[in-house]
Amino acid sequence: MSNKLTLRTEGDTHVIVKRRFAAAPESVFRAHTEPRLIQKWMLGPDGWQMPVCVCEPKPGGRIRYEWSDGKGNGFHLTGEFVEVEQSSRIVHVERMHLPDPTPDNHIETRFEADGTGTLMTMRMTLPDAATREAMLATGMDQGMENSYARMEELMAKGELAA
Repeated sequence: MSNKLTLRTEGDTHVIVKRRFAAAPESVFRAHTEPRLIQKWMLGPDGWQMPVCVCEPKPGGRIRYEWSDGKGNGFHLTGEFVEVEQSSRIVHVERMHLPDPTPDNHIETRFEADGTGTLMTMRMTLPDAATREAMLATGMDQGMENSYARMEELMAKGELAA
């Protein structure tokens, strides 16, 4: 599998995202759970920033990410952690605020050793087919790949180290 993100749908309500990283599962997990690391890579298009990042990776812990383009445009995401298994699995619920909140997206993310790297598998469960199609129509796969490519580049440079 290449390091580029792959996305497929399953049934009416699921989206499966896979991506390989040239880093250990512990490193990829940390990049998804430590606020100061998240703020370096989960930015979407070039020029955007994440001035607010709340990430409490424990059952019941809060999530709040706020993005800004520095020109008065922005949006945010809120959510909660359901389960966290150190370095291997995260289950959480999130909703985007655009500005109104989207329906809940239930997400399970697994980080599995794959040779010298990590295979990340994210399974999103949305409430219905219409919500899933609306989410896919946003071009979220390209935004995710841009952020993940940025994460991998920062890892290679050692900029996401502890």
